[in-house]
Amino acid sequence: MPRAIWSGSISFGLVNIPVKLYSAISEKSVRFHQLDKRNGARVRQQRVNEQTQEEVPYDQIVKGYELTKGHYVVVTEDDLAAFAPEATHTIDLDCFVDLDEIDPIFFDGAYFVAPEKAAKPYALLVTAMEESNKVAIARFVMRSKQYLAALRPKEGSLLLSMMVYADEINSVDEVPEFEDVAKVKVDRKELAMASQLIDSLSEPFDPQSYHDDYREQVSALIDKKAAGEEIVAEVTPAPSADKVIDLMAALEASVQAAKSSRTRHPTAFSEAPAKKSPAKKKAAAKKSAAKKAPAKTAASKAPAKRKSA
Repeated sequence: MPRAIWSGSISFGLVNIPVKLYSAISEKSVRFHQLDKRNGARVRQQRVNEQTQEEVPYDQIVKGYELTKGHYVVVTEDDLAAFAPEATHTIDLDCFVDLDEIDPIFFDGAYFVAPEKAAKPYALLVTAMEESNKVAIARFVMRSKQYLAALRPKEGSLLLSMMVYADEINSVDEVPEFEDVAKVKVDRKELAMASQLIDSLSEPFDPQSYHDDYREQVSALIDKKAAGEEIVAEVTPAPSADKVIDLMAALEASVQAAKSSRTRHPTAFSEAPAKKSPAKKKAAAKKSAAKKAPAKTAASKAPAKRKSA
């Protein structure tokens, strides 16, 4: 059972809902230790003074910001204490926005937000956010650091997605190769073929069909070595980067391959209509009811504010 890593409350308006945070992600990478191959002993990291080559006691280490090469400004814990955010133990909701207004580039890690003896107000908030199709932009402090986050409903619960700040995202203008892309004039025939290829490869997203092949292969390798098997590595030569590609021919061949794959494996590209989400079902029901309703007067035909999907 996962352990709660933070406890506090969701605060908006005059409402406070006690909650706990649980990590929503468990990374499963294969981790290695560094060993001395001469005797198999662990290699430990040490804090060493680069001038004297002596190990530095932890209580003698201070923070330094490098201004120029070899020149530092020393900053003490007392200096930083004046700017440390107040540990309020609240997730303060600043505003509510449409989820599709947030570029996924802003997301960085996720936590489940569970109610702590406050199931009713928690369920009320989840339901209200689901029906309004909104997510909350929030701020909270954890481990002496202030975070920006998006609080959103997910399958009857709340998920807190950590966010980076706008000034932490690099501009595309800093990548010189994008200048060449901007100069390209797209051929309409190639575009049509590329669109056809995308259509041929389109299918519902199934996260369970994706696996970390590298991790699984490394785990299998470790098991074989632990069992005493002798492993002979097979190195696959890298494809040549000098080969000139006929883009149109490559697109046509890809479309044919996709069609052939669909013919051999019809279930791989299911053409059955995707199940409608509850929100879409409600929208379809409203649309059907609107068609059956009697015509409105001219005064009542003002367009309603459209909700974002």
